[in-house]
Amino acid sequence: MAPGLKDKIPPHDTMAEQATLGALLLDKEAIATAIQYLRPDDFYSHANNKVYDAILNLFNKGLTADILTVSEELRQNGKLEEVGGPAYVASLTNVVPSSANIEYYAQTVQNYALRRALIRVSNEVIAKTFDESQESRSILEETQQQIFELTDKGHTFSFRDTKEILKQTIEVIDRLYKLKKNITGIPSGFDELDKLTAGFQASELIIIGARPSMGKTALALTMASHIAIRNKIPTAFFTLEMSDLALMLRLISSEAMIHANAIRTGFLTAADFTNLLEAASNIYDAPLYIVDMPNMKLLDLRAQARRLRAQQQVEIIFIDYLTLISSENARLQRHEQIAEISRSLKSLARELKIPIVALSQLTREAEKDKPNLSSIRESGSIEQDADVVMFLHRERDSDQKADDKDMEAGKKTNLILAKQRNGPVGTIELLFMAKYTKFVSPIQNSYNQ
Repeated sequence: MAPGLKDKIPPHDTMAEQATLGALLLDKEAIATAIQYLRPDDFYSHANNKVYDAILNLFNKGLTADILTVSEELRQNGKLEEVGGPAYVASLTNVVPSSANIEYYAQTVQNYALRRALIRVSNEVIAKTFDESQESRSILEETQQQIFELTDKGHTFSFRDTKEILKQTIEVIDRLYKLKKNITGIPSGFDELDKLTAGFQASELIIIGARPSMGKTALALTMASHIAIRNKIPTAFFTLEMSDLALMLRLISSEAMIHANAIRTGFLTAADFTNLLEAASNIYDAPLYIVDMPNMKLLDLRAQARRLRAQQQVEIIFIDYLTLISSENARLQRHEQIAEISRSLKSLARELKIPIVALSQLTREAEKDKPNLSSIRESGSIEQDADVVMFLHRERDSDQKADDKDMEAGKKTNLILAKQRNGPVGTIELLFMAKYTKFVSPIQNSYNQ
């Protein structure tokens, strides 16, 4: 602890705590507001902590909190004398005339609870830093996670009553009924896919698997560009396989519809330059953030993801690709490392409340037949952790002539939705425009011709 702070009393506001409890005793509707901000341990006073806990217990039982019911609840739990008896409970109603300012009181209590939490985290960091048995990177990861949890403190709860969840669920259904929108998540850019998934949903881990040269990166980049450029939704793209410059060249080729080889060699026409400048302008204005870090450690990825979520408000993250992420524990066998990475990405999606789309390699057997869940390379835990699993599959080119034809019309590719935890599965037909390194739907391609 810093010099001069050792003997300081932790920040708190006793009057705000008592005013909050008094408002809850005066108005049974006030609990709906307080519960959004406060948990029992947010109260500095032990007595106030126990009184609030009793009020929550009554709420969970469907009972109204007042002086008599709260006193009886405390009595049954053996806590009444700890808080100062019925007299203390009754005195709380004298602190406030009404519950009109319950939100202000609750926010004040929460603010001081957050300050105490920051002091606690800071002290833990100092203690861990002096403990040489702990790795610095592990301390940094734990600290970042704790800080992120504190920033989201006003929106998280230690519990939620089923009545509250049911009410919120009905409100969501009612809102969807009024909007009547097919897409409730983030649109992928492919209508047939969005009809099956209703868009990429928050907190979900989505896996896109394919054999090499099937276009995994092209598909992810096509989706990311649609989300960021067309819909202006903040998007992060972690590129572990190619540089950010190479990725941008692909993106420009895709957006400007200029042959990728023409860009690489510099043989561009005047029309190409016009299209290129227009595409560059669209990309420049897009909230797309590219993270180029080869040999990325899992801790680095999680730290960057939290930073992008907090500072840039990214709504979706793409990772190209999962099996290139390095585990911190090199002593584990590779399939155990992949299992750890998969679980971590799923928990990260839930923590950040955004979809995470990760690309994955498939086994060689997937080239012989249509890929299935067992085709995911190196670990069966990926298919278990993922909420959505889809595969890219097409027949291998038989000869050069067919390939030249496909270069113009697009290679027919199946996007197989093999798993969806909360929805149907199916197969969507796409066209891979190899010369532009992008995917389009057959309908979109017919419009462009």
